Amino acid sequence: MVPPRGMRSGRGALRQRARAGPVRAKQRVLFVCIGNSCRSQMAEAFARAYGSDVMLVWSAGLSPATLIAPLTKKVVGERGISLDEHFPKGLDYIPRERFDILVNLSGTTLSFPAARKLEWRVRDPIGQKEEVYRSVAAEIEGLVMRLILELRSAPV
Repeated sequence: MVPPRGMRSGRGALRQRARAGPVRAKQRVLFVCIGNSCRSQMAEAFARAYGSDVMLVWSAGLSPATLIAPLTKKVVGERGISLDEHFPKGLDYIPRERFDILVNLSGTTLSFPAARKLEWRVRDPIGQKEEVYRSVAAEIEGLVMRLILELRSAPV
């Protein structure tokens, strides 16, 4: 069977991949907030949508809510990203492996194992108006994009 035009198999494919350069290992990233209903869900959604080439992403809450806040789903959905398959999770749901990056949005000290810890001080929108959710989503989206660009530009 002949592969479709532009697709290579066998030794040709190996040579093509070798010319492309070394493959970057994806960073294991965990976003943590209080309820895993707003901020960490937003961060996880943006990271999966925009940075799946450089990250493997999880999110969790210190005291998980029973559902994702409807306004979280709405403002993230406005960017074409669905949270329909997401649900609030606690740290006990997260693999107990060491993460490369822990992004703490909770405002409390965390002892979860990670090679690098980032503190993002972002307002908790829970119970606030839609404009606050939009503002928080925009702030988190910007922080996630900066992290993605940093990871993409890091030496392999």
